[in-house]
Amino acid sequence: MELKRPHQTLADLQHSKYGHVIDLLPEWIFVIDKKGAILDFNVNVAKQLWGGDDEKRPHSILDLFKGSHKEKITEVLRKTESNLHFRSQINYLNGSAVDVELTIKKFGPGFPDNSLLIAKDITQQEQMELDLLRFSEVMHHTMSPIQITDAQGKIIFVNPAFEKVTGYMKEEVLGKNPRILNSGKQAEGFWKQAWQIILSGKEWVGQIQNRRKNGDLFTTELVISPIIDAWGTVVGFLGAHRDITEQKLLEQQLVHSQKMETFGTLAAGIAHEVGNPLTSISSIVQVIQRTTKDQFAQEKLELVKNQVNRIAKIIRELVDFSRPSAYEVKQADVNTIVRDAINIVQYGKKVHDITFLIELDKSLPQVSAVHDQLVQVFLNIAMNAVDACEGKPGTIRISSRVLPEAIEVVIRDTGKGIPEADFVKIFDPFYTTKEVGKGTGLGLWVSYGIVKNFGGDIRVESKEGKGSTFTVILPLKGKSNA
Repeated sequence: MELKRPHQTLADLQHSKYGHVIDLLPEWIFVIDKKGAILDFNVNVAKQLWGGDDEKRPHSILDLFKGSHKEKITEVLRKTESNLHFRSQINYLNGSAVDVELTIKKFGPGFPDNSLLIAKDITQQEQMELDLLRFSEVMHHTMSPIQITDAQGKIIFVNPAFEKVTGYMKEEVLGKNPRILNSGKQAEGFWKQAWQIILSGKEWVGQIQNRRKNGDLFTTELVISPIIDAWGTVVGFLGAHRDITEQKLLEQQLVHSQKMETFGTLAAGIAHEVGNPLTSISSIVQVIQRTTKDQFAQEKLELVKNQVNRIAKIIRELVDFSRPSAYEVKQADVNTIVRDAINIVQYGKKVHDITFLIELDKSLPQVSAVHDQLVQVFLNIAMNAVDACEGKPGTIRISSRVLPEAIEVVIRDTGKGIPEADFVKIFDPFYTTKEVGKGTGLGLWVSYGIVKNFGGDIRVESKEGKGSTFTVILPLKGKSNA
């Protein structure tokens, strides 16, 4: 079907032998006068807007616009500028609308009343812009830390959640490699394997331990997805974190609680099965000691007696842990309890070269606890701090403060520290780093059980060779199991 066009063509108006090239362009092109009358158009206009049926062709450009869009184009036609650029909507013959980007250019001398109107379909572009806006909103408001890097691994975007979790502002990380968060906790070859996967265009998922700006460790589940362009080239990477620090802590606490329950049952059995025979052995030793005057026998019996007493002490600690406390829970002053414990420690022979710095908040409210049990907790921790100094000059700093719903007591020492591999064991029964015969390995285990019974917690931070920090958390309104 031949498409009819006005007598005055685009080629005529442009005085160009290449006027027919306009028909090859994908845009919709009109020639209009200052009132909007359509003087000419390219082939795409006729084909797509009125299906090539000349009888249905509108004679005014205004007929292709509706509502506010029609008002806008009417206003634009009144303007005298030679070039105008704006967005609008053009309507098909069937009434459906398409988003367009309009450019109106005056022809100039020779045709002062005529203009060239070029309409570019931007429906797909606007959809992409809308998708980008939605993506931006999701990135901005999601609680998961997000980072995007270029193909070389340099960070080009982070969201507010990333700033909140890591402590780094975006200005501090843009242009840098994500290794700025590296804690060094991942095994050798860990990231090499991850890069092999994502560079091949595949998604990588794993759990990593990173370090915040303030030095604190945090654990996330990380998904790294390659960003691939239309030609299949990797142009960047999107990393989505899910902070599972609290989840991992709860998992560890659950495992530890299960272990504690098992050890408690075991402790009760040991106390019963070993306690009675031990009493008999102790009685026999005392009888023999009173009936013999042999010096050698006396020395060996004294040795047996000391070892029996050591075993008896362990049994008592096991019994104290495994059975419900007979002590009465009362309102207790934590500062007084801490001072009582430190006063006991300071009488020891090992503290001559150790400086105690006590910084207690006088505004601490009281907590529901058993005075003697809490004394034992702080005594055990403080004595371990003294032992960690290994007889060398050192400092033990004890401080207390009020948290929103708890009281925090922190005991820091400048001792030898605890190897990271031992962190998961220090609250286990019978685990000790001391020489054989110098520690039962029950002090921290019992202390942990006491604090947990009051609804609290004990946390540990340490670096080998640089000391340890024990933090005791006691809830202000906790439910006591003591």
